[in-house]
Amino acid sequence: MSAADTVLTGCRIRTLDPERPSATAVAVKDGRIVAVGEEADVRDWRGAHTEVVDLGGATLTPGLVDGHSHPVLGLEMATGLDLSGCRDLDELRAALADAARAAASGAWVTGYGLDHNTFGGRPVHHDLIDPALGGVPAFLRLYDGHSALASGPALQAAGIDGPRAFAQRARVVCDADRRPTGHLIEPAAMDLMQPVLPVEDTSVRRSRLLKLLRDMAATGLTGAHVMDLQGVGVLDLLAGCEAEAGALPVRLRIAPWCMPGTDTAGLDHLVALQRERGRHWRVGGVKFFMDGTVEGGTAWLEHADCHGQGTEAFWPDPAAYTAAVHHLARAGVRTATHAIGDAAVRHVLDTVVQLTDPQERSLHRIEHIETVPTGQLERFAQLGVAASMQPTHTAYTRADHTDEWSKRVGEERAGRAWRCRDLRDAGATLALGSDWPIAHYDPREVLATARLRRLPGRPETAPVLAGQALTGLMALEGYTSHAALAAGEQDTSGRIAPGYRADLTAFTVDPVDAPADELAEGPITLTMTGGEVVHRA
Repeated sequence: MSAADTVLTGCRIRTLDPERPSATAVAVKDGRIVAVGEEADVRDWRGAHTEVVDLGGATLTPGLVDGHSHPVLGLEMATGLDLSGCRDLDELRAALADAARAAASGAWVTGYGLDHNTFGGRPVHHDLIDPALGGVPAFLRLYDGHSALASGPALQAAGIDGPRAFAQRARVVCDADRRPTGHLIEPAAMDLMQPVLPVEDTSVRRSRLLKLLRDMAATGLTGAHVMDLQGVGVLDLLAGCEAEAGALPVRLRIAPWCMPGTDTAGLDHLVALQRERGRHWRVGGVKFFMDGTVEGGTAWLEHADCHGQGTEAFWPDPAAYTAAVHHLARAGVRTATHAIGDAAVRHVLDTVVQLTDPQERSLHRIEHIETVPTGQLERFAQLGVAASMQPTHTAYTRADHTDEWSKRVGEERAGRAWRCRDLRDAGATLALGSDWPIAHYDPREVLATARLRRLPGRPETAPVLAGQALTGLMALEGYTSHAALAAGEQDTSGRIAPGYRADLTAFTVDPVDAPADELAEGPITLTMTGGEVVHRA
């Protein structure tokens, strides 16, 4: 027996290993766990160069993995003003006016996190913000990440002067006279702004990404399922980060997008991309969109929303989506589909049921699942399709259904929203995540919200569908063992057991038993990724 690199002691360990559910010490060597048990069980692993860390009574769990995140694309999206605190138009205009006054000559005002509820039910239109900006061009991303508001001068700079046709369900919203309102819905429409938006230097981009990943590690994250490969030179960016830092502090499993119109050659290219990897990053899967968002009118619903929208799929030919998923499944590639509306969720499940090989069926997962009827719930477990959900997204809705999301889908569908508990009770694998930058990446906030059905620290806020709350253990499993199942990594991660990756998170409070509001505030004692301590309090 050779000596371990690290021995962690003085802790309560929630192993999530049914063979040994609890322990007090763990030994790590060469990035793997080599022993788990009591202190006597790891004593012989200590050597002259072993680092022994007393965790001082912390609770140690498998490393937390965000089941849905956009760390690279998010750097582009989360730039400029953080507008998430604006609650009405007056606050928004004041923030924009201050930014416009401070802007250098020729500069833009950019912002993100803008809540649809800020407009108070008014149509999103650049006339609402242009006077505050005084002629300074502005591009503001709404919180859903699928829509944005461009000011009048910004539209002129990009040459957007009327409606456009797209291969996918995207829209340049125009008034009755075919003049653009500035409301751009879905990526293809927002991408029209890219040629005129400010571009970030590569070295700055690399530094920002490394800082973001270190900040994520400080919240206990050891991994993230990245649902895009968008942007120029992303793989080179990741390789550059590892060349600079040695290894990423957070493992990234990346699923590039497959968009409508992708032909056989494009699908085969996505298969070939699965070979790309670094030390702590890899391409692993493909991301589809079956719909967009409720607020943008692009969620695919069984019947129209209150504005008569939402009855079309993101893929104009849903059968082409089915064929693409089947092509990738036959190649053994894992796939994930963004499906928010009830029709979108149904079509994805109908696509999977057509696969006759259970192994091919198990390669799929569905992202978001914002509203789904009871009849579809049991199909997840029956088909082996994982559910991936983001509890903090409920913060954009209200318990009394007076928010824009609830008003658009109507009372019946709002009453079956974000059915986390129902999916777990139906036997489904349920991975949890943040969808950063749509919501904050801090897993403690997500874990707490999953239990509270409201954001932690806001006891005055009524919970949204309180019956859908998860237990503390279910929430932790969503970031550990169920995240591993959703990625097909259950044999290497998601539990603390010999042979598993040494990805570990130490909480100052027990994430299962501590009050949820306290969990959100409890510091992270230590984060270890691949046997390396990447954060220590």
